[in-house]
Amino acid sequence: MATTVPRRIERFLDHLTVERGLAPNTVEAYRRDLSRFATYLRSRGVRNLGQADERTISAFVASLAGSVREDGAPYRTSTVVRMLSSVRSLYRFELAEGAVATDPTEGVHRPKQPRTLPRPLSAEDVAKLLDGASHGTPAELRDRAVLETMYGAGLRISELVGLDVDDVDLEEGSVRAFGKGSKERIVPLGRVGVDALDRYLRSGRPELAGRSSRGALFLNQRGGRLTRQGAAKLLKARAKRVGIRARVTPHTLRHSFATHLLEGGADVRVVQELLGHASVQTTQIYTLVTREHLRDVYLSAHPRAQRSSARAKAR
Repeated sequence: MATTVPRRIERFLDHLTVERGLAPNTVEAYRRDLSRFATYLRSRGVRNLGQADERTISAFVASLAGSVREDGAPYRTSTVVRMLSSVRSLYRFELAEGAVATDPTEGVHRPKQPRTLPRPLSAEDVAKLLDGASHGTPAELRDRAVLETMYGAGLRISELVGLDVDDVDLEEGSVRAFGKGSKERIVPLGRVGVDALDRYLRSGRPELAGRSSRGALFLNQRGGRLTRQGAAKLLKARAKRVGIRARVTPHTLRHSFATHLLEGGADVRVVQELLGHASVQTTQIYTLVTREHLRDVYLSAHPRAQRSSARAKAR
């Protein structure tokens, strides 16, 4: 008898964890996507992965596109695409293992995603966010170091909270980050970021540290490792305090890091390495952001480029 769907999914998740060494958060995302797929198959009476065909997978994708999340909001196209990608990865693994004869996801078309450009903060807003941060109490020293490191090194939130003290080299001015697939990279950190980390390590972290701290760099009030949610919360609170109305997330600072480097003349390949992108195509979306900015400045500033309505008002 063929192995049941949940067991095969667990085997695949073990493969992602043990053999491919993916981060726990990434594996958990696969688990959520494939759990929904397993529920769908069960509702259709499909008891093993080999029974699903291309029509089954296409119907699953269609069901996602027409359903809503727990909060009542419809699934975004990007979410549907990600779930289909998870199912594809599962079937490629099954094919490699010889557990299925064919890959039913091969002919299923990915839903087209509307192109949305990242929305970085202006350099002025970033300065407002960082320069006004207090640095008196241990928690304030930590918050300042978190913000400076997040923007100064362009880290993903998972990379930031995963940093250990040994990953910081203040003398060289760099941090060692572990990105997707546990890929290691060394990222430079500017003087302001180094100063903020130095102050935190000398006067902030020792006060926050406890038995559960171990090697974690950024600590919460209980002495444990600062979580993704904790870092996002302190960033949101800081943005609100300085009057930034736009939605600010840890990824907003990463977007801003990349955009400001390109606007300053950095080569896209260098930015790719700094961000830890596997493909330069992922990085190139930021070049579109800078082009949009240049176009907006041009249209608003050049006397022969202003819109007819603006010229009419001038008359």
